[in-house]
Amino acid sequence: MNLLDILLIIPAAGFLLTLLLPKDNPALVRNFTLFVSLIAFVLSLGLIGPVQSNPGHMTFETNTQWIEYPSIRYHVGLDGLSLWLVILSTFLTPIVILVSWKYIQNRVKEFYAFLLALLFGVLGVFVALDLFLFFVFWEISLVPMYFLVGIWGHDKRIYAAVKFFLYTMAGSALMLIAIIYLYNKSGTFDMPLMLDMMQKGRLALNGTEGFWLFLAFFFAFAIKVPLFPLHTWLPDAHGEAPTAGSVMLASVLLKLGTYGLVRICLPLFGEAARQNAAWIIGLAITGIIYGALVAMVQPNMKRLVAYSSVSHLGFVVLGVFTFTQVGLDGAVYQMLNHGISTGALFILVGMLYERRHSLEIADYGGVGTSAPWLSTMFVITTLASVGLPLLNNFVGEFLVLQGAAQVNFLYAVFAAIGVILSSVYMLWMVQRTFYGETPSEVKHHVNDLSAREWAVLVPLIVMMVWMGIGSQSFLPAVSAQNAQILELMKKPAAKEVANAR
Repeated sequence: MNLLDILLIIPAAGFLLTLLLPKDNPALVRNFTLFVSLIAFVLSLGLIGPVQSNPGHMTFETNTQWIEYPSIRYHVGLDGLSLWLVILSTFLTPIVILVSWKYIQNRVKEFYAFLLALLFGVLGVFVALDLFLFFVFWEISLVPMYFLVGIWGHDKRIYAAVKFFLYTMAGSALMLIAIIYLYNKSGTFDMPLMLDMMQKGRLALNGTEGFWLFLAFFFAFAIKVPLFPLHTWLPDAHGEAPTAGSVMLASVLLKLGTYGLVRICLPLFGEAARQNAAWIIGLAITGIIYGALVAMVQPNMKRLVAYSSVSHLGFVVLGVFTFTQVGLDGAVYQMLNHGISTGALFILVGMLYERRHSLEIADYGGVGTSAPWLSTMFVITTLASVGLPLLNNFVGEFLVLQGAAQVNFLYAVFAAIGVILSSVYMLWMVQRTFYGETPSEVKHHVNDLSAREWAVLVPLIVMMVWMGIGSQSFLPAVSAQNAQILELMKKPAAKEVANAR
């Protein structure tokens, strides 16, 4: 058992132990789950050194038999692609626990238990190297989010939770069909073994098989991203979810989709990915512009930030399907950037909601007068979200645009429209919320940051600056693994060219 195995066990054990705690002692529940999440975060930092010293290879790998027939293995490992997504997940979990400290007053034990279950599920997805194990963790991550939205959400929470569940389950069904087909074809669920069999010619997929398998996985992941036009569940889920649910949904769960595109679709179905790239890029660019335009007319702050996610994650999909080193690096880095900046936006919106009990922009105004530090944090986060140089989103968006320009300069031109529009809707929201005359309700109810809120926001602001000016702390490990994925995509194409000759 290595450090990665222990990291997976901690939230699972924490979930079970939390359920055993007395429900009439919410302070004990809060402190225990915070302690468990902090242990998980500290342990995850120990993963960085070994992975960065050997980023192009799997580290902390465990490969043992789980189920004998069909052959399902507990096969997990960590590389440069999954490392920072694991760190992002463990970093945000104690933050969302602190965010919910006073807001969640009902069914406290169950709420915090589901947060730990969610951490267990997403960590499993990021480290699973067996397709069936990947699917199991994928489904585990779905369940706690369904309950977080459905129990602790706002007025239309049941509708939003069911819609989220049905959309995601539809994608899961497609993915399961594709996984079973691949098993029948190869005799294994093991992804590295499948790739090895493909490279050695022992597993061959004809054009039709590759096309339909790619589409099955792609639509499962595209729903989770969500990619336009499969995005309609997202604004409802965000609009009704509690703050912790919105943060984990935007910052971590959406990344399961983009991670799946890079981890599974590109290396296993490289030729099919190339054949379908044009229309996928078209959807990504449409999502970038559409998400920005719809965000501009949103009267509700949460829905505005939700539609901004549709726009920002369009950049990730665009970067992935440029099949360039710089574009793919930018896409993975933008996953991390979005997790930090959009997560912080949802936290700040949640702080405003706790004070004013409204998400409508029209109910605010002049917040900068009554809560100057809260306003300062919001402005910094907004500037990071719109891609201001020296803050994190600028690096990811610039790399994606550079990769898009290498493929087709018009792709970069149209995607850049989304960058301009993001400045419009974000800065307009800031102007209407924080400047102008201060209504009496805002003066009396919107106070400045507490010590707990400072503890939540400062790490996020530090990460925005660090990722903006010190991207080389993160990118080398990502680049090394992306280079291997792009190389794997070339080999099947080279074989097919050789066969054609």
